[in-house]
Amino acid sequence: MKKLYVIKIGGNIIDNEEKLAAFIKDFAAVKGLKVLVHGGGKLASKLAADLGIEQQMIDGRRITDAATLKIVTMVYAGAINKNVVAQLQAHGCNAIGLSGADGNAIKAHKRPPVISPSGGGGIDYGFVGDVDSVNTQLLQSLLEQNIAVVLAPITHDGHGLLLNTNADTIAQEAAKALSSIYDVELIYSFEKSGVLMNADDDSSVISTINPTYYQELKEKQIIFAGMIPKLDNAFAAINSGVSKVIIGKAEQLQQLITGEAGTSIVND
Repeated sequence: MKKLYVIKIGGNIIDNEEKLAAFIKDFAAVKGLKVLVHGGGKLASKLAADLGIEQQMIDGRRITDAATLKIVTMVYAGAINKNVVAQLQAHGCNAIGLSGADGNAIKAHKRPPVISPSGGGGIDYGFVGDVDSVNTQLLQSLLEQNIAVVLAPITHDGHGLLLNTNADTIAQEAAKALSSIYDVELIYSFEKSGVLMNADDDSSVISTINPTYYQELKEKQIIFAGMIPKLDNAFAAINSGVSKVIIGKAEQLQQLITGEAGTSIVND
């Protein structure tokens, strides 16, 4: 099977023009087939604040009301996605930017109210989508033309409704679906060097996490907030055919690919 890299970029890298430009240059240099998934939550939050639209986050997830859906669609599928594609083209990396609605790339359903993991009553996440299917035929046809696919975390329900889907989940679902065709390695890259034993010490990288250790780290609250859904997605990918999952610093992309940096997620 051909190797495919599904690489998710997020965190403070998206907000920093210099760091984002350096990452895009490194991504363009990655040999072979590749998919880039991006977030951009802080830019969306800034625009919402500028427009006076209050934002709410619960357990690391954004509540998406109707006004916020318009903002995240503009920011994710518009400004960020096309900026990334344009910069990739500048480095000689032919790329195409897609939301889930484009080419029926990713279908989802509106998430029903759920019980908070931290306890309490039901939470209505609003126009948040949970993925139902990934159009692997579309993505394969683009990848086999040596076109890098850049996925924005906006999905659709097949009935005309756009939905906001967590970018880590998009990366996991794309990696899982494409693992039936390719040998997929999933890389979550952001501003930290990996999963940290001490959130304030970037040198305290945990080299390997298995399910048992993950539960222990959560119980001790070493891992909390937004890192929990990221790791939940990582384990879901490993359990569904993805050959390798690495979490680490965007500036170390090549070392993450070679396994010389970051945190490896394993299922044993």
